[in-house]
Amino acid sequence: MARKEISRAVLKRLPTYLNYLKAMPENGQTHISATALASALNMGEVQVRKDLALVSSGGRPKVGYPRDTLITDIETFLGYGNPNDAVLIGAGKLGLALLGYGGFAEYGLNIVAAFDNSPEMVGQVRSGKEILPVDTLKDFCRRQNIRIGIITVPAEHAQEVCNLLIEAGIAAIWNFAPAHLDVPEEILVQNENMAASLALLSKHLMEHMEQQGK
Repeated sequence: MARKEISRAVLKRLPTYLNYLKAMPENGQTHISATALASALNMGEVQVRKDLALVSSGGRPKVGYPRDTLITDIETFLGYGNPNDAVLIGAGKLGLALLGYGGFAEYGLNIVAAFDNSPEMVGQVRSGKEILPVDTLKDFCRRQNIRIGIITVPAEHAQEVCNLLIEAGIAAIWNFAPAHLDVPEEILVQNENMAASLALLSKHLMEHMEQQGK
């Protein structure tokens, strides 16, 4: 299936569909409709139907999509079968946890090295990956043709690290630092804002408790 232009909003929803499909019992139903998928995920049916049509041509009226085929189509569209090499900057607790997470390979992400400025960390090997000094970052990325950078440094150093990654030829940044990054229009930044997520959870919990108290 030819690759189509797709919005970031759709790209963020596709992994949700994929996770649900993979979690379905192996000996369960072999087909699933957009209606059933939307109902299971509490999402709009029209939205789900349009999203699936962008990545798969396997849907049939009154039958739905073959589950295994739909999984393959989504993974292929997202590029999960073509590992993307990445570097991680910031070998603190969060950085080391991400470095040691083996599940990224399933989604086509391969962290090849970590970088840090701490003399205690530089030179160590963690989870099979060497921790290198930050001043070697640009040369490493250029030599290895790295296009993805993961930022796990404190907020006050995030923009400086971001600038280094851009100078090194990075095209996409996964930012775990609680800081806004100023980047050129062509650079993709995905922010993981834990504070915002916690705020949403807290607000939801507060509203839930208020409703129970009525």
